[in-house]
Amino acid sequence: MRPTVGNLYADLAPDAAAERFDALLARRDVTIERIVSMGQTSPDGFWYDDPRDEWVVLLAGAAALQFDGGAGELRLAPGDHVHIPAHCRHRVAWTDAREPTVWLAVYFPAGEGR
Repeated sequence: MRPTVGNLYADLAPDAAAERFDALLARRDVTIERIVSMGQTSPDGFWYDDPRDEWVVLLAGAAALQFDGGAGELRLAPGDHVHIPAHCRHRVAWTDAREPTVWLAVYFPAGEGR
């Protein structure tokens, strides 16, 4: 067995037309994914509603999330992270259109977060 090595900032290839999703590790119960955004938002009226818990950290750029229920925007800067429980409906309100916004998302079974 050999280790797998990579760099989260390599080959960002920002694209104003579509977000980029790269699975870095996928196991039975855990998925780790790098997401690169360049001005993308969730479509109007669309809400993520994942059956898994999600922990996400913003590594570069800037973004804001919205949560169902009208709590306003949660603005994120590099280093900010958030645990989103399963079925907590949320959407991407905005991402920086001038530079790549790099996210690291970890998905795991519901109820196993802190």
